[in-house]
Amino acid sequence: MDLEKSPAERPAVPAEGCLTVAIRLPVRIVVLVLVVPVRMLWDALVVGGRFLRDTVLRPVGRVFQWVAWAVFVWPWVTLWRYAVVPVGKALAWLGYVLLVVPAVWMYETVLTPVGHAIAWAARGIGAGLMWVLRGLGAGFAWVLRGIGAVLAWVCARVLTPVGRAVAWLLRGLLLGVGAVALGVYRVVAWLVRHLIVVPALWLYEWILAPVGRAIAWAARGLGWLVRMIFTGIGTALYWTLRVLLVLPALALWRWVLVPVGRVLAVVAREVGDALGHAWRVAGHLSLAVGRFLGRLFRWIFVEPVRWVYRSVLTPVGHVVRDTVLRPAAEAARGVGRVTRQALATARESARQTRADIRRMLFGTPPEPERVPLAKHQREPGAAGTRTLGSSTTALTKD
Repeated sequence: MDLEKSPAERPAVPAEGCLTVAIRLPVRIVVLVLVVPVRMLWDALVVGGRFLRDTVLRPVGRVFQWVAWAVFVWPWVTLWRYAVVPVGKALAWLGYVLLVVPAVWMYETVLTPVGHAIAWAARGIGAGLMWVLRGLGAGFAWVLRGIGAVLAWVCARVLTPVGRAVAWLLRGLLLGVGAVALGVYRVVAWLVRHLIVVPALWLYEWILAPVGRAIAWAARGLGWLVRMIFTGIGTALYWTLRVLLVLPALALWRWVLVPVGRVLAVVAREVGDALGHAWRVAGHLSLAVGRFLGRLFRWIFVEPVRWVYRSVLTPVGHVVRDTVLRPAAEAARGVGRVTRQALATARESARQTRADIRRMLFGTPPEPERVPLAKHQREPGAAGTRTLGSSTTALTKD
């Protein structure tokens, strides 16, 4: 398939220099010799760690978990279930009997009638107060209407003429004051114009403006001179630094550091590739050695232990199970069954005792009254029902 492709379609293989080819083989040999022991030690540590985790740490962790549950959790659970919860229920029942029931009785039989009586008395008192206030309001309205008529007459006959006269006098006084103020303003404006504004304009046009232009021209010339001096100094420093520092540094970078960096990059890339290749090869070697050691361990230790387990320990275990463990388990189940029955009997006795105490304290609860059903909700009569003895059912019909 590759031969049928055109040269343009084939993937381009990057060209490698002679330096890369010369460095690759010795670097890979040296790295392989150094990496193989490290990889085998690493694989041995990994296998040992997994074996230690599965055979020692995990069982020990489960034992610690069980011990922690038995020491820290189980006592608190037992205390909560068999001590705190029953005591809490008993306290709740006592609180209900001693607080809630008397409070409800007090509310229904005492507070509610008293509240209804107070509300009825308050409604009566409010109605009386409204009647009294309504009568007083009618008298006050008549008095206020008389006072309003007197005030209207005084305003129309006395206050209105007096106000008009005062307004006429104030209007004339204000006109006179306005005429005097206008004359004073015009005189002051003429004096300010001819004594302050005109001399100030002449001083600005013929003295300050020429002097300011001369100062600005001198400042511009001085700025140009300073700028040219600093430009010359900067140009000299620039070319001095360029010749003494930049050009040597550029030559060092271009002709020394860049070639050395490229060589070091090739060496580093080849060392990295050699490390990866050596690590993979060492992994295959370590896997082969591990398989050989595993088979050797199996032939020396595992197979004899398996034969002892199947041929010796299993029959002995079956004999112990049939002669010791099963009878002990049956006895334990019998003891548990008897214990459960005793606990059930004790719970039933406690329930009956609570019911008797409740009946002695509060009496027998009244039976709920039967509410007569409507005609359409009643059950059908005997003639309309279906029974197994009647021949109208589908199961017994002849």
